[in-house]
Amino acid sequence: MNKPVIVSEEALVAPVIVPDVTSPSVAKATAAGPAYIVLGGISLSHFLNDTMQSLIPSVYPILKESYALDFAQIGLITLAFQFTASLLQPVVGHFTDRKAQPFSLALGMGFTFFGLLLLSIAQHYAVILVAAALVGLGSAVFHPESARIARLASGGRYGFAQSVFQVGGSFGTSMGPLLAALIVVPFGQPSIAWFCSIAFVAIVILWRIGYWYKPQITAKKMAPPAAHPDAPNSRRVMIALGVLVLLLFSKQLYVASLSSYYIFYLIDKFAVSTQAAQLYLFIFLASNAAGALFGGPLGDRFGRKYVIWFSILGALPFTLALPYAGLYASAVLTVFIGFIISSATSSIIVFAQELMPHRFGMISGVFFGFAFGIGGLGAAVLGKIADHTGIAFVYQVCALLPAIGLLAVFLPKMPTAAR
Repeated sequence: MNKPVIVSEEALVAPVIVPDVTSPSVAKATAAGPAYIVLGGISLSHFLNDTMQSLIPSVYPILKESYALDFAQIGLITLAFQFTASLLQPVVGHFTDRKAQPFSLALGMGFTFFGLLLLSIAQHYAVILVAAALVGLGSAVFHPESARIARLASGGRYGFAQSVFQVGGSFGTSMGPLLAALIVVPFGQPSIAWFCSIAFVAIVILWRIGYWYKPQITAKKMAPPAAHPDAPNSRRVMIALGVLVLLLFSKQLYVASLSSYYIFYLIDKFAVSTQAAQLYLFIFLASNAAGALFGGPLGDRFGRKYVIWFSILGALPFTLALPYAGLYASAVLTVFIGFIISSATSSIIVFAQELMPHRFGMISGVFFGFAFGIGGLGAAVLGKIADHTGIAFVYQVCALLPAIGLLAVFLPKMPTAAR
């Protein structure tokens, strides 16, 4: 395992600086390469975390039928879950920049545990909203600090580490519909409680990772990394962050349209069963996970800006074709869409982190939180549109979202040390 990355005593009261790969204090850790055990553990935890989260949209058909919900109410469940994550992630990231908490991840997973337990016994719509919000709260605690751990364990291969971290979450998201089809649909809403065992396993793993993380945030003083002479100025940094936010908007809103309503679209247009529709959703989400794995290393190799260009704009031909395709062609198109569009995630997040390395936790929280918030808000708006115009019209509108990828032309060229 890597030699601990040394951070100052002031990290407990001042911003935690994620050091540049060229910093002497981390030269040996970088030369040693990534800490694969830690990366594997944090990726597995991300897998377990997002598996539990993805159960919420996967059981929408059951909740819709059991409680006679309309699409707008379904969208509000997504909003309750993702709004707590969106609102609190930047707050958590800002707090941990100033005072890192090595065991906060395990404690945060407890919110997910109780949220799932409450969802399994909920008998009223308001209780469902509270349960969804608790799961979102667990996500708010998990993502910013786990992204920091992935970077500390990267050995300088930041895109690779972020992809390993992201792929765990993406595969976890893809497992939700499959597990819902195999377990929740046959055994009903109470079977959601069985997934609390997954939360317990995640708590144990994250507690052990906390012991590795704790030495990284204690000990000797370290000066902040010097600014690279070719780094963009503050004005260009602000413009770049705005562009990255818009790019993430286009990506995440389209993914939200599929993850929240694709099941209903398939049932409405092709008259498939709920279980079959969940399997088609699993195909899309699995391809989404595969794309997340490749995006980061490609960004390390060729530059993140080029990967962002390809992954957002490259999905446009396939999204335009989807509303007019048959059942099996739709499945094939969603494989291409999921793989291409998800390859942007790691590059967008690492690009933003490198623009503001002195606010690593806050930036991670903003972008992870923004992704959740856009998904939640978008799901609520799209649900309202679907109630008035039909679910098929939603995908005709969303097909144009990847065109926002043209804005990548405004991203600055980053120094070679931070591509």
